[in-house]
This record gives sequence, C-alpha cells and structure tokens, in this order.
Amino acid sequence: MSPAIRAKGAGQKAFINARLIDPAKQTDALGGILINDDKILKSGADVTTDTVPEGYQITDLNGACLAPGLVDMRAQLREPGFEHQETIETAGRSAATGGITTIIALPNTDPVIDDVAGVEFIARRARKVGLAKVFVYGAVSKGIEGKEITELGLLHQAGAVAFCDGIQTIASARLLRQALAYSTFFDGMIVQHPEEPELSKGAAMNSGELATRLGLSGVSPLAEVIQIERDLRLVEMTGGRLHFAHISTGESVDVIRKAKKRGLKITCDTAPFYFALNENAVSDYRTFAKLSPPLRSEDDRQAIVAGLADGTIDAIASDHNPQDVDSKRLPFAQAAAGGVGFETLLPIALELYHNGHMSLLEVITKLTRVPAELVRIKGAGTLEDGTPADLVIFDPDRPWKIDPYQFQSKSKNSPFDGRLTQGRVLRTLIDGREVFTEGA
Repeated sequence: MSPAIRAKGAGQKAFINARLIDPAKQTDALGGILINDDKILKSGADVTTDTVPEGYQITDLNGACLAPGLVDMRAQLREPGFEHQETIETAGRSAATGGITTIIALPNTDPVIDDVAGVEFIARRARKVGLAKVFVYGAVSKGIEGKEITELGLLHQAGAVAFCDGIQTIASARLLRQALAYSTFFDGMIVQHPEEPELSKGAAMNSGELATRLGLSGVSPLAEVIQIERDLRLVEMTGGRLHFAHISTGESVDVIRKAKKRGLKITCDTAPFYFALNENAVSDYRTFAKLSPPLRSEDDRQAIVAGLADGTIDAIASDHNPQDVDSKRLPFAQAAAGGVGFETLLPIALELYHNGHMSLLEVITKLTRVPAELVRIKGAGTLEDGTPADLVIFDPDRPWKIDPYQFQSKSKNSPFDGRLTQGRVLRTLIDGREVFTEGA
C-alpha cells in the first residue's frame, strides 16, 4: 500500500529500546525518544518504559536503529514539465519508503526554477502532497543556458537553499566567477556538475579498454578533474562557497583533498553509484547503468570509498534521476543517462558499514547532518530536543533483493536491479506523522 498521509497532529508517541544514532551528538547507543505532535520532546538512554509519561503511545523497537530522516541533497523530481517520469507525489512516496524526509530538488524542470514563482510553486506542491519536505536549488543561469546570471539574492530570499544549473556544467568561467562573488553577500553556495563540456561531448561511458571493446565513445576521467581544477582557481579569486556534485574519480578526490588543506571553501558529495558500482556494470549494453558522470574503473571506485572514509567527500546524495522506458530502451549511445536512487540510498550506503570501511554513525552522518548543514536547513539531521520529528527507523542487517518494479517511484531505471543487499527501512516519520510503515 502507498504511504498514507496522516491527519495533522501526530499525538504523543514514545519509541523505546532503540539503537539511537544521533549525528549531531555523534552518539550511537541504546535509548528511546519522545515525540509530542510534530517535535522531538526528548531522546536518550533515559527514555525507557519506566520513564515514559502517562498518555504516550509506546512502541518497542527491539533494537532497531532510529536516526534522523535522511537528507538527500541532489534529486530530480521532474515536476513541472516531465510528470510522465516523476511527480512530487510519486517522488514523496518513494522517498518515504527509502527513509528520506528532506529532498533538495534540482532546478532543471520545465519551466526552469530560475525565478521566485518557480521556488514558490515547488513549496506549495510539496506542502499539499504532505510527504517529504522539499527544498530547491535555484538556477545559476537563466533557463540554465549558461549565458546570463539569475537574481540569486531574490531566489535566496524566496527560499532557494543553494544554486546550480541542474545536470549542466557551469561552463562559463565568467558566469561562475560572477555567481561565486555575488553569493558571498549572503553566504550562498554554488553547486557544480564537474564535467568539462567539450571533453565529454558525445561520450556514452568511461573511456578505456571496455569502451573500446563495446565500440562506445568514452569520456576521460580528466574531464572531471580539469573542471574541478579550473573552478578551484575561481574559488580562490572570489572567496565563494563551491560544492562539487557526484565526484566519481580518484584524481578528483586527490585534488579536492589538497584544496581543502589549503583552506578553500569547497565541499563535495558522491552518489551510491560511484562507490558501489564500476564500469563493468554497463557490459551487455545495460542502459540502466548509463549515468552522468559515467561509472568509472574499479580503481576509481575504491578511491571514492577511501575519500568517504577519510572525510574528503563530505556527503552522500542519491542523484535520483528518473527516466521513462522510452528513454532507456534505446541503443546505449542514444539512451538517456540517469538512475533512480531514493529507495536504494540507505541500503547501498550501508554497504560501506557492512564492508568495514566506515562506522554506522559515520555513514548516517553523511546522509543526514552534513547535507543539512551544507544547505543550511535548520532542525534536520539531528535528534535534538525541540527539532522536527523527522525520523527513520531501520534494520541495518535485513537482507533483501532490489526489485525496481516494487519501487514507489514512477520510473524504474535502477542500475542496482537484482542486487542483494542489507538494510531495510521499517518506518518513516515526518513531523511525527508516520508516512511509511513496512507491510502497511
């Protein structure tokens, strides 16, 4: 059954005997949590059956994990303009199933979110749907054409949490310099898709031996690195905040690591595709594994894992990119790039924990507190008293087989189709309302 939208006013609830994972306090310990309507009243080891106040509905979680709801800082919701691929409602149901309570949506809709009206439309639609909380990136350039800068200040005042040109690289150095400089007046963040456009034009996958054997045009990892190195100079020039999205190569990790040591205001994220898969996933011309940036070599994949483990890569985002059947069932070179990611974000990220690369707390931190802090969303990514009761309850060890045709998303284009994994969301709460319950 699809997640239900509960009536406003969640009542008084208590979850006890839980493994509480709080990235804000950096704690991972047994305890419980009290919820009063839409807010967290109290959490900690002292919330037990004996201490729960009278009148609270008590649920014993029997050791299941309880953490802040996931904050996905990079997703395409497709509405308005591409509702045949996804809508805010279907995306909300999919996000709830995956334990995601906050989504930051890219602006490459139709019309583009490059003015105040676009920001307000998304906010209204998300409130009406009543599932995941949706924030938006404002476009850096008008129409995401890369020619003329938008009114960044007005977009910021209207609620845009940061700025990017969606899946387009901000190719113009002049435009990016202007955006970085202007955004310093309100400490805004610019997000870059790091892929040098000329080097990547017409490419279908990662360059190398496999691309040659498959007869497909490839893009060198240098296209990503060159773009990053150019943009770092602009950060030095302007003092602006720049975030690199979905880092996919080992050399990019090295360059960013060195730049951070120099004190530049830069951050970056990656997606599960790039630490759980390599270019071999496109063998047999599997278009579901055609992504942007493309899947890289095994050495690059391992470097991304290392970058996550040592903190060079700040956050993990789903990079949710729904495509319809007609866009994927084409010859590989003509097929659209992108994969859905809401319902696989947590279990694939947990592979970092199960494989011993990171602790469970470290993984959850990169899925919650860090992205919330990067885009300056208050009250997300924490179990602090008085913050919104946006929570995910999950079993980190539950095995299951990924079947995209069981997803709530309107599109089914997952490169993880058929993958055996561990980690299952049991419940998702938004403002204290249970919007997803396993088996309900």
